[in-house]
Amino acid sequence: MYIDPVCHTGRPSDQRIPQEEAVYDKLKELGIEFARVDHDHADTMEDCLKIESILGAKICKNLFLCNRQQTEFYLLMMPGDKPFKTKFLSAQLGCSRLSFADENHMRDYLSTIPGSVSALELLFDKENKVRLVIDRDLMNDEYISGHPGISTSTIRLKKEDLLKYVQAVGHEPTYIDLPDPRTMEE
Repeated sequence: MYIDPVCHTGRPSDQRIPQEEAVYDKLKELGIEFARVDHDHADTMEDCLKIESILGAKICKNLFLCNRQQTEFYLLMMPGDKPFKTKFLSAQLGCSRLSFADENHMRDYLSTIPGSVSALELLFDKENKVRLVIDRDLMNDEYISGHPGISTSTIRLKKEDLLKYVQAVGHEPTYIDLPDPRTMEE
């Protein structure tokens, strides 16, 4: 996997897909500064670890989930190295067991594809079909990183700026405390 060894500031000078351009436009409109690393598609957390070393910040895990009936959708942000157990999230949200939403819903609500989802795509959820859920452990870091519409770039934002962004696009986060299954007794 190719990773540009330079951490850039601001938007790229070359043309990008419309979704990525829209994210950069919104960040500019809000006066939010960010750092950026360009790379081949980063589809695994292993790829993300390499990008983190250049970006100077951890990349969070972004999971697009839905209930069994596919009528309620959630974007969960959590630390990238923390294992996810759906039962803990379902219990805290008071809903039936959640599963991964399909790529059609991801495209329809967030205008992105699997492996590229982040809170930055909430810009495209004009009807507020997706509920943003943030694990409080993620808020311990100074920065939060994610893909701007496609997983060929990763940007680093101050956590306060990410919150400003999601609120500006009409989403109020729900905070939860996911236990780390690695530290729990069976």
